[in-house]
Amino acid sequence: MIVTDIVAKAGVNSFYKDVMTGLSSPHKYLQSKYFYDPAGDELFQEIMQSPEYYLTGCEEEIFVNQTKAIASLFLKRLAEFDILELGAGDATKSTHLLRYLSERRERITYYPVDISENIVRLLEAEIPQRIPGLQMSGLNGEYFDMIQECYQVSKRRKIVLFLGSNIGNFSIEEADRFLLMLNQQLAFGDIALIGFDLKKSPRQILAAYNDRLGVTKAFNLNLLRRINRELDGDFDITKFDHYPTYDPVSGTCKSFLISCEDQKVHVGEQCFNFYRNEPIWTELSQKYSEQEINKLALHCGFTPIANFYDSRHWFVDSVWEKIKISHFK
Repeated sequence: MIVTDIVAKAGVNSFYKDVMTGLSSPHKYLQSKYFYDPAGDELFQEIMQSPEYYLTGCEEEIFVNQTKAIASLFLKRLAEFDILELGAGDATKSTHLLRYLSERRERITYYPVDISENIVRLLEAEIPQRIPGLQMSGLNGEYFDMIQECYQVSKRRKIVLFLGSNIGNFSIEEADRFLLMLNQQLAFGDIALIGFDLKKSPRQILAAYNDRLGVTKAFNLNLLRRINRELDGDFDITKFDHYPTYDPVSGTCKSFLISCEDQKVHVGEQCFNFYRNEPIWTELSQKYSEQEINKLALHCGFTPIANFYDSRHWFVDSVWEKIKISHFK
């Protein structure tokens, strides 16, 4: 068996194990990281273009209008560095920064990291066309494994981009653990730029996850299609509906798939019973206040050094520097 076959089989086994665990739970859930097969990638691109989904536009505005200020901040603090982008997606926003640095002939290497092999291959084909001469190397895998791999290749200082409110896919407690682990992966003085969706009108937030064209619904239902295709499932997609919620106190936005009737679903040889209106939790999108962001940074061993907002102050790209963490453990 060739190496790529081994990797593919390991990925399927992990997918199967996580689906079994989630659907066997007293409160059923599916991990949102499995949204991103090729069909899911395309649907998410559609979501980002929908008028209700403000997050992409807000962060795009930041990078279009403030790239020079962001780059100047990095160049003032670091002489040479690599840029790692966790969950790179289509890299549209980071392209503005990379192009600016490349045109200045700054010595950088770009490492887009994504769990989707499809996305990484796409970026390896497209980025050299967008920014001729930029040094880059795509990394397909889990974030921290890929950060370690990058350090093995290059000892230069690191700037880690975690854009698009990807941090919002974690609960506040999970984000705290994730950022503590990120801190432990980085060297003293390395920098993280993290995109946070800010608390705002509950109606504005809820609409972003319940677009009128139903693309977000299709994106969630595609996860059931992926289970059918890859894990020998028999979900009847017409018997599930999509339902989002938002709590303005906690800042927690959740998406669910709701069983429309009592039914049985098979995944491989395993049978799962669903009762009418039973939810499957599929996604979390956590929103933050500025105070919560600063508290999170300091607790996880970083010091906030700058914030870049869109014109409506709906979104912020917060820049943190790693400080020693021994007394935070």
